[in-house]
Amino acid sequence: MSNFNMADMFGKIQEMQSKMQEAQEGLNDVIVEAEAGGGMVKVKANGNKQIVSIEMDKDVVDPQDKEMLEDLIVAGVNKALEKAEEASKEKMQEMYKGMIPGGGIPGMDMSKFGL
Repeated sequence: MSNFNMADMFGKIQEMQSKMQEAQEGLNDVIVEAEAGGGMVKVKANGNKQIVSIEMDKDVVDPQDKEMLEDLIVAGVNKALEKAEEASKEKMQEMYKGMIPGGGIPGMDMSKFGL
């Protein structure tokens, strides 16, 4: 007779889903900062890859050269989103390591989950 208990398995899946949602919500608290133009533009993003703030040095706001400012903002946002992606992956990997015993489920490709 098998020790497989379907109710127990569903309970573990629900617990895992709950922890995953907690981890996703926790990504709002992960803040990264990136700079462009030697610090003239600073962009902060959270682990959910949302821009939180953009700061600009007053000297970079030149009505005669708005293209430069636009380029610096794009560069800063892209750098911040890259850092946010990395931080998000790290945070989720930490969470999965605590949820999945022994480093994974046999026969399951965990690379889709960043593991």
